Amino acid sequence: MTRGIQAPSSGRPDTLPSLYAVDQKFQVPTMGDVEGELRERLLSFPMQHTIRPGQTVAVAIGSRGIHDLVPIVRALIGHLKALGLRPHIIPAMGSHGGATAQGQAEVLQGLGIMESSVGAPVVSSMEVVSLGTLASGMEVFCAKDALLADHLVVVNRVKPHTAFRGQVESGLCKMLAVGLGRKQGASLMHRFGLGESIVPAALRILERAHVLFGLAILESPSGGTASIRVVPPGEFPKTDQELLEKAWEIFPRIPVEQLDVLLVERMGKDISGAGMDPNVVGFWRREGGPRVPDYRTLIVLELTPASHGNATGMGMADLTTKRFMAQVDMEATYTNALTSGVLRSARLPVVMNTDREALEAALAHVPDMSRVRMARIKDTLHLDRFWVSEQLLPELRGKEGLVVDHRPLPMVFDEAGRLQPM
Repeated sequence: MTRGIQAPSSGRPDTLPSLYAVDQKFQVPTMGDVEGELRERLLSFPMQHTIRPGQTVAVAIGSRGIHDLVPIVRALIGHLKALGLRPHIIPAMGSHGGATAQGQAEVLQGLGIMESSVGAPVVSSMEVVSLGTLASGMEVFCAKDALLADHLVVVNRVKPHTAFRGQVESGLCKMLAVGLGRKQGASLMHRFGLGESIVPAALRILERAHVLFGLAILESPSGGTASIRVVPPGEFPKTDQELLEKAWEIFPRIPVEQLDVLLVERMGKDISGAGMDPNVVGFWRREGGPRVPDYRTLIVLELTPASHGNATGMGMADLTTKRFMAQVDMEATYTNALTSGVLRSARLPVVMNTDREALEAALAHVPDMSRVRMARIKDTLHLDRFWVSEQLLPELRGKEGLVVDHRPLPMVFDEAGRLQPM
């Protein structure tokens, strides 16, 4: 059990700063009827000549917290059944879920993906098949159940990756190469370099698996679904590249470059593959490099239940609490870190006894509390509303897309020192 420490009384600030709510308006339209619009796209996608009634379809779903994942998968399963096919869900999440079949099924259940909600059973296995080696010498692995099915459908969100930069990052190709590589494949992909290996490995899998199509999802910064494309297998790399460019254009950020303290209420695998998106909190916290944005002290308070104890990414935080550590499954966390090769992602922040003491410890290093630059966010995925200290108001006031509420809000703690919602 990780022991917490108490903030030195001499370093505690006399008062905690009040915060001000800021609403960030993203001008990105979202789909109103996700299921209905997806059904229309699926009906117009030609596949009648490649399928026969009674054939099996493995639908690959990852561990990411896609906003409309359940209705998307439900509409997809309904369409496949209407064509006379027999769909089932398979996990495509590398080593997540502790790299066990049961753990990965539990991750999907935590995301709402189960037979009762989407209309198809979840069949989880960690078995893989070798598909030979690439020119780089990397051996390509693919989930055995994905290869045995008569057809394969891949579902994933296209977005900037949290660990590398390339023309193709998170999307359909990554779901094939890393997600369906299970633990063995994901480990090799990280060892040989994701940026260099994702597309060649995905192309190798496309040669062997009977991929029917993919669903490429682009999300609005406010969390809704901006668009869904039904993508033929030959267009996976092209579509990933096109949608990645759009994802960067609408990527949500905290509109402040310098902070003394960033308070993150929660992190988790359903928020970001890195727990907290380093594209938001600072890429340097995960991979090194220039401190842009420069958020000098980062506090994280809670791990989401859908993470199932996988606290990969906690190494980006400076301070946390005993209640956070009580939610951590170190075996699941270490398995993910060892597979990805980003060992620093599983390092321990300084563990304080309570939320209040963690905040006091961070603020103790600010010379003038009347000028503290502080922001509070729910998590790195939901940035449509956040809170800032008074010092930041002049530079946010009048910025396009921002609405600042000038009523001060105190930070409230319960008797156990736990921070309460704003």
